[in-house]
Amino acid sequence: MVMKESESELEAGDPAPTFELEGVDGETYTLESFADAEALLVVFICNHCPYAKAKIDLLNDIAAKYDDVAVVGINSNDSEEYPEDSFDRMQELVDDGTIGYDAYLRDRTQAVAKAYGAVCTPDPFLFERDGDEFRLVYQGRLDDAPNPEDEPSRFPIREAIEAVLAGESVDLEWQPSRGCSIKWTDD
Repeated sequence: MVMKESESELEAGDPAPTFELEGVDGETYTLESFADAEALLVVFICNHCPYAKAKIDLLNDIAAKYDDVAVVGINSNDSEEYPEDSFDRMQELVDDGTIGYDAYLRDRTQAVAKAYGAVCTPDPFLFERDGDEFRLVYQGRLDDAPNPEDEPSRFPIREAIEAVLAGESVDLEWQPSRGCSIKWTDD
């Protein structure tokens, strides 16, 4: 396990990069799939990283609590080298109730992770609906726990979501998210 901090080049106000990805439910998802949401939380995540596993309950809670926020997990890891991140395992975790996001998607080519500039798991991006597109309002840590076993005392992602839903600007310092590095394929 190698801890990595995010280094996305997306900036506040940038539109969400488009995608067309398969979900564990067999459906194909695009940004338009979440057109009814006021906010879109895209989290690059995986099944095996301890940092990512430590945030599953938080992401499930956000998905359950906020009807106007779509929580989308995207797994971009090389599943040949890391079989725990296979599509089948993703399906199992949704089927057994471990993961309850609005959608759990597979980025087989890793092109979406590259378009977002994601480098670690979890690597969250919060977008606010602006007309017919989503614009970035926050990219950074989900909470202030530096390690998977630590208990958080602050949840910047909740603060950002609450601001968006209240129609306010997100006024948070973007601390780089941290987690295991995305497991890139050998291109």
